[in-house]
Amino acid sequence: MLSDYSQPINRIVEIKNIVQDIHPFLHRLFPIAVAEEGQFLVYQPGPAGFYHLEKTMPTLMPIPIGIRAAFPLDSDGSQMACVVTGDVFDELDGYVTIFHEFIHCQQYEICETTLKQSLQIFQQAQAKKDFMWEINHPFPYEDHKFVSLYASFLEFTLESQRNALWAIRRRLSESLIKVDYEYLVWQEWKEGFARRIENQIRFRLDLPENQGGKLRPFTRVSFYAGGEKFIGFIAKEDPSLAVDIETLFHRMQGEG
Repeated sequence: MLSDYSQPINRIVEIKNIVQDIHPFLHRLFPIAVAEEGQFLVYQPGPAGFYHLEKTMPTLMPIPIGIRAAFPLDSDGSQMACVVTGDVFDELDGYVTIFHEFIHCQQYEICETTLKQSLQIFQQAQAKKDFMWEINHPFPYEDHKFVSLYASFLEFTLESQRNALWAIRRRLSESLIKVDYEYLVWQEWKEGFARRIENQIRFRLDLPENQGGKLRPFTRVSFYAGGEKFIGFIAKEDPSLAVDIETLFHRMQGEG
């Protein structure tokens, strides 16, 4: 017998009412697919806001325990969902992670595909049928020049250092080959944006901040921390870019 998650899943609605004023993207609830015994239990938010079990469907691939992801359930990409296993409901932190994945659902629906298609790194990955490039790209994390520049970037906190911060960003773009710089900005935009809203939710719920990636050695997760910081800086200069995420991406690339 598959589990019934109707009660714990609807705690999402209660938390949404507490945090939805943090950002307009938090007004929207997405389907939640709970993976269990080779099946997705797909819970859909109804007109009144509460979730109900809409259907079950085979996973068609192994789903690891502890997965927290966002991807289309349908082959045509028409239905984005937050994909989890049932342990996500054991702690309040798990619910925060669900909202993090909802932000990825929003990114996908608004502009993610369009932005990806403009990137050389994505075009090359598609040609090689490398569907895991976002995780496995061989970025030069240990390159001394990159380490020095990114460490300096992470240290900036004051508005008075604006020109110096943008100078470092230019030096990063000049020192990295194109696909590596695209990868850096992509991770900063996609994961940094979701991390920023996640930490605002954590603050509201009196939970510890997610600080993963702030310390050396640098990894892909370092770009989550760097992106959160960079987006906060850009959004302070131009608050509209906290919502206009397509323009935000181009600003992070240094295009205007």
